Amino acid sequence: MSTRYVKIFTAFERFWHWTQMSLIMVLIFTGFGIHGFYHVMDFGTQVTTHVVAAIGLIVLWVFAIFWHLTTGTWRHYVPTTNGLLKVTRFYAWGIFKGEHHPYRKAYWRKHNPLQALSYLGLKLVLFPVIWISGMLYLLYGFWGAGDYAGQSLQLVALTHTAIAYAMVVFVIAHVYLLTTGDSFIEHVKPMITGYDEVELTPAEEAYLQEDDPHRIKKE
Repeated sequence: MSTRYVKIFTAFERFWHWTQMSLIMVLIFTGFGIHGFYHVMDFGTQVTTHVVAAIGLIVLWVFAIFWHLTTGTWRHYVPTTNGLLKVTRFYAWGIFKGEHHPYRKAYWRKHNPLQALSYLGLKLVLFPVIWISGMLYLLYGFWGAGDYAGQSLQLVALTHTAIAYAMVVFVIAHVYLLTTGDSFIEHVKPMITGYDEVELTPAEEAYLQEDDPHRIKKE
């Protein structure tokens, strides 16, 4: 195995990441405003901004799903138990003792086992639920009829809000973990330049040198 700086985050992946982050921050900000935590904008403007950002995020997710499936990058999110306990122990205990991270990035496994499991849960559970509940909330006028319409709307609203709070927790944890270990810049830099330090097998390095040499950063 050799350690090289390899472009593992493509231009689209970086665009998708930062655009998604921006839209989620807008949704969190306007969501808290809609619930009356502050009054920076009037209620109607906050609702409109929230809906527009949500639609933009859904469109972005559709393109991202298509990109993941067609490029094969979905493999990075396949969960594995190999090394999961070591990584979990590191975040629960070792990180506070100054231990080194037990996981080394690989070309086809850029996320550690806990990250892959977390991101998979985010994409398969939180995103779809908040998407569906938001659409039901927005389209209440089309289905909100009958004796139990009020209770149904309340359930949709509570579900949407609960998942939104779960998203806030994820964002806080994500930002916090960026401040651990190496410097904050070193954690963020790969999602800006696309290059990160990964371990390559001889076969992977030979393939990149022959068919995709621009991915390996020159010394």
